[in-house]
Amino acid sequence: MSETSKIEIASIGIMAIGLYAVLQIGLLAALLPGLLIFHVVNLISPMFFRMGLNHDAGRTVALAVPLLIVSIAVGLGILEIIDLVTGPDSFVELMHRMAEIVGTSREYLPTWAQQYLPSNVGDIEAAGAKWLRENAGQLGQFSQNAGRIAFHIVIGMIIGGLVAFYSGTHNPSLGPLARALEDRAEFLSNAFRNIVFSQIRISALNTFLTAIYLAVVLPLVGVQLPLLKTMIAVTFIAGLLPVLGNLISNTVIVIVSLSVGPLVAASSLAFLVVIHKLEYFVNARIIGTRIKARAWELLAAMLVMEAWFGIAGLIAAPIYYAYLKDELKARALI
Repeated sequence: MSETSKIEIASIGIMAIGLYAVLQIGLLAALLPGLLIFHVVNLISPMFFRMGLNHDAGRTVALAVPLLIVSIAVGLGILEIIDLVTGPDSFVELMHRMAEIVGTSREYLPTWAQQYLPSNVGDIEAAGAKWLRENAGQLGQFSQNAGRIAFHIVIGMIIGGLVAFYSGTHNPSLGPLARALEDRAEFLSNAFRNIVFSQIRISALNTFLTAIYLAVVLPLVGVQLPLLKTMIAVTFIAGLLPVLGNLISNTVIVIVSLSVGPLVAASSLAFLVVIHKLEYFVNARIIGTRIKARAWELLAAMLVMEAWFGIAGLIAAPIYYAYLKDELKARALI
């Protein structure tokens, strides 16, 4: 085995250990914002170069702008989340309304299907209370870790910004292993860009079309669904998860539509099926052409990673899988 091959294998091993550690010790909340800021700075810095700023000045302004935008967005996001949690159209109210709808929808279902649903809302609430009791420790731990997660996000953004500031500068003192690790980091960075930026575009398109249906089409035919703003928010947030997010948002919309009547629920289901058939073409073009991954591949990766690492694995799975495919394609193995 050549020296180059040994160095490459060592760099891949170090990268694999690092990616495993990110999930194992809970650093995903730092990795993803860091990668995001890194790409945003690299995306907008050429604009300042064209305005006559040198490399350092352009990178500094390019770093300050996204941090300012993110700070404002975080502030507005916190206010919006508080409203969604405590307001009249909160997630809690959405879940309660869905429980009521499921409890009263038995009359629309065939006999064989009724046995799989609770008999009344009380049963649903009792099951929910039982789940809360059984998972109270985890929920309490999540609230305690909220500050730590916020700290990780801020530090990750700072690190990503600093890496972007110094990127593009050649360092002749780097050894062969350091250069090989830079290659691994570039593969991971490209995987993040291909998955996350593409999924944001897909989710935004899906949310826009769904909002037209919920806020324009249905009111034109005299149907006004409750919790409209919350369903649109759920559609965008859930849509950031490839494939699986659509199932989550579609389930919410169809169940809420059932509160008006089975005909509205059926029309909502039909509309969503048509929209997501269109989205599959967009998905295949945006994501499929970038990482050459089919929907079942992403689902399989998400299933395995969720079983292994929980929610963090579910979120990281598309990025990790895209990185793995990039490494394999670079070696002409797939």
